[in-house]
Amino acid sequence: MTDRAPNTPTTSPSPWLVRIPEIFEGIADDILRRFGAVSSTRLGHDYYLIKTPSPEAIQKSEAAKFARWNLPMDHTWPCNAQKMEGFIEKAAQTLLKKFGERKPQGTFIGTLHPTSPDKYYKGLASNLRGRVLQLFPKPSANTVEEQDATADTLFCLVGKEGLFCGMQSPRACNGLYPGGSKFIDQDSPDTISRAGAKIAEALHYLLLYRPPMPKGSHWLELGACPGGMTSELLAREQRVTAIDRAPLDKRLEGRPGLKFVLDDVAAFQPRAGTTYDALLCDMNGPPEESIEQVIRLSRSLKKGGLVVFTLKVPRIENVEEPCELFRLIVSMTKAAGLKLFAQTHLTYNRHEFTLFLERSQE
Repeated sequence: MTDRAPNTPTTSPSPWLVRIPEIFEGIADDILRRFGAVSSTRLGHDYYLIKTPSPEAIQKSEAAKFARWNLPMDHTWPCNAQKMEGFIEKAAQTLLKKFGERKPQGTFIGTLHPTSPDKYYKGLASNLRGRVLQLFPKPSANTVEEQDATADTLFCLVGKEGLFCGMQSPRACNGLYPGGSKFIDQDSPDTISRAGAKIAEALHYLLLYRPPMPKGSHWLELGACPGGMTSELLAREQRVTAIDRAPLDKRLEGRPGLKFVLDDVAAFQPRAGTTYDALLCDMNGPPEESIEQVIRLSRSLKKGGLVVFTLKVPRIENVEEPCELFRLIVSMTKAAGLKLFAQTHLTYNRHEFTLFLERSQE
């Protein structure tokens, strides 16, 4: 079923900030329409300040997968902070007045341009948070990892466009950081591949739904070459059985916890009695073929075992075609006893989405 924005608003439009990755810019108007937006203002590269009479559509409609992050706007202050004397004190006092009695579990402040080389607003965000922490009662969450994913946090974003703030749970926002997941820079010459940043970000995103994977957890990785994701898992003291018909990067040779099988994924068969805690698939090629291998090998997952699957869409030129493919993949996994519990678009995802599933406990 295709969701549609209501033709006639039934409530007063609510201000909301949504983050639509720049790669979806060409279909942003359709995404916002499906969110019921009656107006929108572009902020930076990714953000849209909208008014909608149906904010539930931002989180529950099919188009929700195209929005990396969202936040109700309880306070907006369009201004040029860089040219304003006393901005930090004025902003901190205003936040105390508006949000102090609501007792957020924590306050986290980021920038509207997180990858910008200009460090001014990063410093401003840090200094503003420091002043807010002096004024507010002691928070229960001092770091993003300490947050209760279901309790309200005060999130703020600041940039040359002004200050934009609201309270919502990290899970409802679809990210623990203001703006979404933590940006992980993987451009070091020692990095095997930037795919490693995807699994690093995915594991952090998973904290919205479940505790971290215990050390020593056994992963089955499909299509592992050249080994960027493998390297990140090993760095977190996970065990990895990596499958690929091409060899891994030589820097991974001899790494503790790694077993590499030089084979086609379609031909690989685990030894009888072998079980895995998690399965990872970032393979290229038709997603219908990749998910068939995931389904086949998920039979070796422990009950409640995790699947992290990259749904690669041939090309995203409209909203409906990716949604149709998404419905097909989810129906296939559901029939095989895999339950989808989360989905997102990561920083290093392009025409693709990261899906999180778990094997049935039954």
